[in-house]
Amino acid sequence: MTAKAATSARSRPGLLRLIAAAIYDFVLIAAVLLVATALCLPFTNGKAIEPNNPYYTAYMFGVWFLLQGWCWVHGGQTLGMRSWKLKLYSEHASPITWKQAAIRFVVALLSWGLLGVGVLWRWVPPRYRSWQDRLSATYVDWAPSRNKDS
Repeated sequence: MTAKAATSARSRPGLLRLIAAAIYDFVLIAAVLLVATALCLPFTNGKAIEPNNPYYTAYMFGVWFLLQGWCWVHGGQTLGMRSWKLKLYSEHASPITWKQAAIRFVVALLSWGLLGVGVLWRWVPPRYRSWQDRLSATYVDWAPSRNKDS
């Protein structure tokens, strides 16, 4: 499927589907980050990690990126995307690279951090793509289940 085909109104997922997948992924990320925090406790002798610790913050974002990036690079779907039948494609009809995943991750954080303005960009002509799609040369498409008999 080409990027042009992804911009058609029929293949673009709706806003509620995108938000539902993001919420689903966020719950999964929260659980993974709790486990990642628990793994740090032996290094702090069981004491709480100080607020605004830059190493801990970098570690948390690193874990988050590795989970999201691995899912995008290996199959184009996070668990939330899979549940809501969404799939990430490269604009160049090639597998998603780690560089694309990194760009997408950083821009998506910015996009959602600005109250979803970058996500809402999906409804701005002429290309109908979010900030993270445009800058990472990727796009999200609705990927309904295929009939197993065909």
